[in-house]
Order: sequence, then structure tokens, then C-alpha cells
Amino acid sequence: MERYYQPEIETASREQIRAWQDERLVKQVKHVWDNVPYYRKKMEEKGLTPDDIKGVEDLKKLPFLTKADLREAYPYGLMGEPLKKCVRIQSTSGTTGKRVVAFYTQHDIDLWEDCCARAIVAAGGTDEDVCQVSYGYGLFTGGPGLNGGSHKVGCLTIPTSSGNTERQIMFIRDLSATIICCTPSYAAYLGESMKEMGLGPDDIPLKAGIFGAEAWSEEMRQEIQKTMGIKAYDIYGLTELSGPGVAFECSEQTGMHINEDHFIAEVIDPDTLEPVPDGTYGELVFTAITKEAFPLIRYRTRDIVKLSHEPCSCGRTHVKMSKPRGRSDDMLIIRGVNVFPSQIETVLLNKGYPANYQIIVDRVNNTDTLDVQVEMTPEMFTDNMGEIAARQKDLVDGLKSMLGLKAKVSLVAPKSIVRSEGKAVRVIDKRKI
Repeated sequence: MERYYQPEIETASREQIRAWQDERLVKQVKHVWDNVPYYRKKMEEKGLTPDDIKGVEDLKKLPFLTKADLREAYPYGLMGEPLKKCVRIQSTSGTTGKRVVAFYTQHDIDLWEDCCARAIVAAGGTDEDVCQVSYGYGLFTGGPGLNGGSHKVGCLTIPTSSGNTERQIMFIRDLSATIICCTPSYAAYLGESMKEMGLGPDDIPLKAGIFGAEAWSEEMRQEIQKTMGIKAYDIYGLTELSGPGVAFECSEQTGMHINEDHFIAEVIDPDTLEPVPDGTYGELVFTAITKEAFPLIRYRTRDIVKLSHEPCSCGRTHVKMSKPRGRSDDMLIIRGVNVFPSQIETVLLNKGYPANYQIIVDRVNNTDTLDVQVEMTPEMFTDNMGEIAARQKDLVDGLKSMLGLKAKVSLVAPKSIVRSEGKAVRVIDKRKI
């Protein structure tokens, strides 16, 4: 039987969700107008005042915010509350440039932890569970968010943070951890390490994993589930909006429910900025309608997703978003072709390779080159050059079929690509563009 952390919210009628959103959006726009001069100026440039916003149907009138705005307004320019009301900052990892610093009131933290608690309960968590949080702590939102959510559910919480894999596995086994929270690439590494120790799924007490902070494919999910004997759940969030828990997967595993009582989601065409219909991929845009300290309106995430309002068998009524297919800004354009790292990952995993690879893009004689370095498994590893050449050709053909362009494939020895304890560095773009 499906359990909920806040059933009256998570299973509310669509009419009720819309009513909350209308009321909270109107209030938030007024709050931002009164307290955030940076955004007020953007509204004034469009000839808008808060009186023009009567509900969600008026959202499209409001100006967008981008990562560039956050950098320009750094550090305090987008704060919606005085410093004395703020109790914490969190910061992005800076994977796409200068760090973003977000602010939180105590109320913001309470709501964020509620969102993470919903995700843990959706993954089967109760106060009987032992939840190991192996996301980074400190400035990174992963650790603090899931830590707080785990406390709210009443789980025994093991705040291991990332790294020190031997200790991670020791705690999982000694304390009978049932839920693990970390990045998918680190989960894959943990699973690989356990397998090397001779541990099969029956030797691992875990039943569920909550994995996010980077793009990962369905094939990678299946591999993690098989190795660790768990159900692997996706979670989505951004530091700019709070952190993990903006959206989360339920037992159906067919997309993540967005916490629509706190965040209004739009999907737009990144070129025309016009909305796209349900079921069509586009760029995800979020408006935070309950945030006090860092209240972003129409923030362009750059993540490419699609939305679905189809009823979900889990009973939750909040809209679902797909797993991000990549980002509109770190989507690679190679010889005029749009390439997402997740497409490459799908080919590799389908052909039995581990989820550890690196994509190196360069420009030689004014032509883009794409080199994919792929680790072999210990079973594949051989000094038979003919066999390696045949394997490389098979991957070249598979990637050409998926991407529509030819890549160079280099098969490398097991464990020769540096392991990541946080976000995996998948792409090295050497082009001077």
C-alpha cells in the first residue's frame, strides 16, 4: 500500500492545487516587488505591476530569471528577506560556472525538509528505517536536504557524506542501512565495490536508493538495482529553488512528482520561449511560490524535460516530470548535431559496459571531434588487439546509430577513469568556442 508523508497535500484535487498556486503566486509576486529591487526593475521594464498578476494564467506575463541574473545579482541582489531573518546559505557546485549562493529562512528550511521527507516516504521510508545520506554536506544541498527529510520521517540517519567507500560499506552492513541517498555515479561505484568484495544483493541490507544531482539513464538505474538488489528512485532539485526534493519518484518509477504546492513548473521551447504541450520535451522553468529568502520567479533551469498530467497509480495528483534528458546549456553541439551525454550512456550500458566513461570534444582543422573513452569490465579486459578493435567498432556503430554522427571510441582498462564521489565529470570540451 502506498504511503504519503503529507497525504492531504500529495493527493489533493487538481482544483485545490490550482487554488493554492493562484493564491501563493499573487502573494509571492507582491513579496518580490516589495523586497527585490532587481526583479522589480525587470517587471517595470515590461510595464508590469503586481496588480497585473491575478493567478497562474498570468505567469507568462512575468520576466524570466537566468543563471546570468543570479551571477549579476550576486551575492545579495535577489534576497527577499533581511539578513537577520536568514539562517543559512547553500551554494551550487559551480559545474556550469561561478557558484550561486541561495539563502534560507528557518521556514524555508522546514518546507524544504518536508519536500525531502515526501521523497523518502515515496521510496518506502518509515520511522523503522535506517537512512544513510552519502551526498556531500556543507555548501552542497544534497546532504543537508536529505538529512533533514530523513529526520522528519523519523529514520535513524547516518550522515556519512560522500567518499571513504570502505567506511560507507561498513556502516551499510553494520548498521543495516535500508535506504541510501547519493549521486547515481557514486551508487554505481558503491555497487561495483561491493561486488568486488564478493557481496551479492542478498548480503546488502539496502532496499531503496534515492539518487539525483546528475543526469542518469534508465539503463544505469537497472544496473544499480541489479547489483545492489534495491529499488532506485530519482530525485530532482536545484540549489536555486532549495535543493533536492523539488520533484521525486514514486513506486511507479515513470517520472517525478513535482511538489506543486511549492513550485509552479512550465516547459518552454528554449528558442521561442513559448510553452510546449504536455508530453513534449522543452526547457523546464520554475517559480518558487513559498520561498521567503530567495524567491525566484520563472527561473530557467536549462534542464530538458517533458511533463505529464496523466493520473498516477500511486495516488499522488501532482504533475510528473520526466528524467532530464540533458541540459539546453551543456547539451553538446557537435558538427551541427545536438548530443546529450545521456544518449551515449544509454548505448554503453545497453552493450554491457560500466557507467564510467568520459566524453572528450575537440576541434581539429576547424572540424569537431568526439572521442568517447570507455572502461572495459574486468571480464572484457584483454590484450587481444583484434578483440578490442572489434569491440570499439561495435560501439562506434552503436553511437552512430543513436547520435547520427561518428565518434572515436577508446576502450581503456578497468578503473582507469577517475571515480567521482560527487557529480561525475563526464564531458571535457577542449574547443575554444
